Amino acid sequence: MLQPRIPVNPLPTGIVTPLVQPTVTADIAPHHTTDVAPCNHHHAPAPAPVPAPSSTVRVTPAGLAVVVAGGAGAVLVVGAVLVSMLLAVAVTAASVAVCAVVLRSLLSGQNRHR
Repeated sequence: MLQPRIPVNPLPTGIVTPLVQPTVTADIAPHHTTDVAPCNHHHAPAPAPVPAPSSTVRVTPAGLAVVVAGGAGAVLVVGAVLVSMLLAVAVTAASVAVCAVVLRSLLSGQNRHR
């Protein structure tokens, strides 16, 4: 059960091509081979690939508790960040409103004295 299973391929599935093509240099003479005549019989089609069995994930109660605690911590951190950003926007809006009221009162006070 715990031994790895190595897939065995009894029939070739196609032409194997190397990933890196070797380069020919001037020092090495090219190797010429004789052309092989194609055979006159029909080959059996390659069998369809069998999908690998999916492995199931086993979660222990301790692992589940760690995942739940991590998720809850992430939610709390994200919530704290969002609340602090909302608070920063609210403070900025309040300060802009106070500046607008002060400027309005200053400008209206100058218009009355003229």
